[in-house]
Amino acid sequence: MSMADTQHFCLRWNNYQSSITSAFENLRDDEDFVDVTLACDGKSLKAHRVVLSACSPYFRELLKSTPCKHPVIVLQDVAFADLHALVEFIYHGEVNVHQRNLSSFLKTAEVLRVSGLTQQAEDRDEVRHGMDLDVA
Repeated sequence: MSMADTQHFCLRWNNYQSSITSAFENLRDDEDFVDVTLACDGKSLKAHRVVLSACSPYFRELLKSTPCKHPVIVLQDVAFADLHALVEFIYHGEVNVHQRNLSSFLKTAEVLRVSGLTQQAEDRDEVRHGMDLDVA
């Protein structure tokens, strides 16, 4: 066996993380391949289950147990402004929230267990409470 047969090469995509983040943002903006609808306050927005699941153990557990191809998740006791801001945070990694909305935003982030905004419990099977929801 020659030395050329045993060499391996590392191929790297420069700016991979920013490229993937941008691609998911564009897919959401164009509503391409969206497969979940989140609703509250009589309004709704569409997203990707894989993105929500990657950023929230709450959504991951909920969506794994939902057999629907495009579930509609109705979140009770959630302001649409908070939900919209959380989805923006999930897709962009940052969001601007007005000071008067910060407490409500962080409470919703805690209930939905959004990574990067809340302390993640080690026990993923802990009982969740404080928010009613309907999944259709």
